[in-house]
Amino acid sequence: MRIFHRAVGFLLTAAMARLLTTTTTMLAALVVFLPCLVTATGKTGQLAVFWGRNSTEGSLREACDTGTYTTVIISFFSVFGHGKYWTDLSGHDVYTVGADVKHCQSKAITVLLSIGGDGDQYCLPTASSAKDVADHLWHAYLGGGRRDVFRPFGDAVLDGVDLYIDRGGPANYDVLVRRLAGYRSRNGGKAVLVTATPRCGYPDANVEGALRTGLVARIHPRFYSDAACTNKTNADGFDWEHWDAWTSRFPASKVYVGLPASQTTDGWINPESLFYGVMPRMQRARNYGGAMLWDRSGDTAYDGYYGKAIKDFV
Repeated sequence: MRIFHRAVGFLLTAAMARLLTTTTTMLAALVVFLPCLVTATGKTGQLAVFWGRNSTEGSLREACDTGTYTTVIISFFSVFGHGKYWTDLSGHDVYTVGADVKHCQSKAITVLLSIGGDGDQYCLPTASSAKDVADHLWHAYLGGGRRDVFRPFGDAVLDGVDLYIDRGGPANYDVLVRRLAGYRSRNGGKAVLVTATPRCGYPDANVEGALRTGLVARIHPRFYSDAACTNKTNADGFDWEHWDAWTSRFPASKVYVGLPASQTTDGWINPESLFYGVMPRMQRARNYGGAMLWDRSGDTAYDGYYGKAIKDFV
């Protein structure tokens, strides 16, 4: 009888061990599988903001210290393409920016320089001019450094370049992007991050050539201040036609929805409507990347209200 009990006990122990092993294996598989679901859909926690358009918005350091943003885009490098270069920061002291860039990066915040803007003193008339601008960006703001090229932000090294091209025509931005990509070998094997902030209506001819290179990692379509996208009759008031066009046309790029932080800007969506009406559908896109806010000054007008309200569900 004792032998029988020992045998039964041995069998039960073996069965429990097999069950535990199977359960552990299944849990391990779930741990591997669940991140795949998260990357395919759902919130990313990524919130970018434009900074540099209004001296009342506070410093770059202050923007990063809010804990609200994961990327700050300095705007704008607004004169280029004809042998002259200029970065306009709307009254901010350019000499304090370098230290602030390093401070932001120490908090794992990505810092980009946006080129273009709403001025009329930039264009790339030739392929040669595009290469010259890319080389200037590399030596003046990125990982390069040449004695005859002034670095406005000192030895701070920005993470990449954003294309905000509204004027000057679409020519040769593909050349510029390829030239920047070529600096990877001089950047410790790390690619220069290139993003684009086009108008919401697809396609945006000004950046289409650059986007077709496949080298633009992130796209931030501007769903604000544009009648083509903001005067919609959808129940949630959002332009899904153009959003779907951006996400489907560039599946290898992360697409961030561009939103206005200020209630006075056309296209503003209150946080509750964004949470319940827009984000559930938007985050189904496999290449959904997060949100981009225009801009820091609009956010500070409400004491950072909008960014703080949406950062946990974008």
